Amino acid sequence: MSKARKVELDRRNFLKGAAAGAAALAAAPGAVAAQPTELRRTVPPPMSPEAEVGMPSGAEVLTADRTGSDFMVDVLKSLGFEYVCANPGSSFRGLHESVINYGGNKSPEFITCCHEESSVGMAHGYAKVEGKPLAVFAHGTVGVQHAAMAIYNAYCDRVPVYLILGNIIDATKRMPGVEWAHSVQDAAGMIRDFTKWDDLPISLTHFAESAVRAYKIAMTPPTLPVVIVADGELQENPISADAKMHIPKLTLAAPPQGDAGAVAEVARLLVAAENPVILADRMARTSAGVAALIELAEALQAPVVDLGGRMNFPTRHPLNQSDRNRALVADADVVLGLEVADFFGALNNFRDQIERTTQPITKPNAKLISINANDLYIKGNYQDFQRFPEVDIAIAADAQETLPSLTEAVKRLTTDDRKRAFQDRGSRLQAAHQQSLERARDAAAFAWDASPISTARLSAEIWAQIKDQDWSLVSATTFVSRWPQRLWGFDKHYQYIGNAGGYGIGYGAPAALGAALANRKHGRLTVNIQNDGDLMYAPGVLWTAAHHGIPMLNVMHNNRAYHQEVMQIQIMADRHSRGVANCGTGTTITAPNIDYAKLAQSMGVYGDGPISDPKDLGPAIKRALDVVKRGEPAMLDVVTQPR
Repeated sequence: MSKARKVELDRRNFLKGAAAGAAALAAAPGAVAAQPTELRRTVPPPMSPEAEVGMPSGAEVLTADRTGSDFMVDVLKSLGFEYVCANPGSSFRGLHESVINYGGNKSPEFITCCHEESSVGMAHGYAKVEGKPLAVFAHGTVGVQHAAMAIYNAYCDRVPVYLILGNIIDATKRMPGVEWAHSVQDAAGMIRDFTKWDDLPISLTHFAESAVRAYKIAMTPPTLPVVIVADGELQENPISADAKMHIPKLTLAAPPQGDAGAVAEVARLLVAAENPVILADRMARTSAGVAALIELAEALQAPVVDLGGRMNFPTRHPLNQSDRNRALVADADVVLGLEVADFFGALNNFRDQIERTTQPITKPNAKLISINANDLYIKGNYQDFQRFPEVDIAIAADAQETLPSLTEAVKRLTTDDRKRAFQDRGSRLQAAHQQSLERARDAAAFAWDASPISTARLSAEIWAQIKDQDWSLVSATTFVSRWPQRLWGFDKHYQYIGNAGGYGIGYGAPAALGAALANRKHGRLTVNIQNDGDLMYAPGVLWTAAHHGIPMLNVMHNNRAYHQEVMQIQIMADRHSRGVANCGTGTTITAPNIDYAKLAQSMGVYGDGPISDPKDLGPAIKRALDVVKRGEPAMLDVVTQPR
């Protein structure tokens, strides 16, 4: 028995003895006078024989040495969870108490969140950095409803999130009032369309098997959220002293690899191609994925377009041609898509006019190849799988796991003549890469001294301060015109984690904090370029960061608007020939302007700003980094141009 567990059992024995002693005193003359002295005893009073056989005196047994939730915590520990994120809720009160007392609040440690959506968002960001899930507790009907948007984001982003939902199934055991409103017949029903698997265990042995099974399912590509419903009675009922329970051993499934014959045909097409292009989106689950893609690209001297679902390929590698995406696809004779979420969109132009139309950008005879684990798991209701791409070869397998065999097949087929052709192609691509970098630097110089501050200068100033450190950018970059990818040197998988998946606003701040939590033990500097509208969905994450000491540099991209929606209203106004003067109505965040530095300070986070003069930005970043290096979160409120 661990020390923490022994201390807890001693505490429970004390409470059990104290309860029995108080009951006996209440039945005796002079009980009121004697009770305070008795409760201050350092040694628990012995239980009476009557108490040991059920207290026929009428007093109710209020304590138990060990309940179902203790065993559930043993199961969570066996799965290696480091943290559990939750906003507290009574439907999982047994689990909550067992985590912090029986489990010693370690592995998992309870991370207090101010909203269920933030809990799941943190799990989303954590998993993309650490490569494994943390646990999330959610309360009954209302907690699941709050969490639903964040679960959907993780589903669309193919991220393993592990949810445990509290619920009281037996209607005769629900307390009158609120427990009825917070209980449900099918707790997972609301989110079943965008989770991979769920179960409702009815015994502790069932819970152990389902919990291990859920972890295995979540971690098998395509990785997705899973749900276990923890019944309140199962959590809180005592475990008999002679109960024999077993926790199954976790053995993760090997990710599915591509069929050998199909892989050989893909290799043949790539080696013979004059203008192959590799598109990578959610391919690199770990650093091994990045290394595997580098090896394949260098074997072919083929251009790589990183579509940004993950950090798939180093930005400064000469074969990185991401800024030439559409031109390369249009000229390609072979296009290889690796875990591309929208392969149809990568191969076609879409015109958003009164009559929406699409047009292919590829050559009619171009060979199109997809390696994608998404083909192994598609549901019908939520349409995140995009338009159907007409490809020549479709391999339903995990791309990261398939790349080593593909690279070996490419090397076997490569003759000396093809090697010379590859080297010539590589030289041309290296020159094109350098030209793209120079164009990006020239473009970043425009509006360098403007106020509000340009997103290019914002990105450049951050890079100047962090480039020599072990850093991790944990925010999407689309909303700052991808300036970090165009100016920074990304070369590690954890340096960029992609976007929300479902594009749900409110993802950014919690996911960034979850990623920062994962980075903390590695000593990495976490940087978050934070959208203003997104933060206002979940500002409580600032308190969570301060409370748990999670260091992170937050730099506000404060354009004082939901600018994506500003542009959408402008499109409609232009289409209707009405002008764009009123397009800020309902889309801007002004009158009053939000002071994000003061918001951060109110929650215990270092705050500075608003900063609108670009010459003040560099020194402000340096001051904030000094705070982060002390192990604390910091917030810079930077007033920026729209994009």
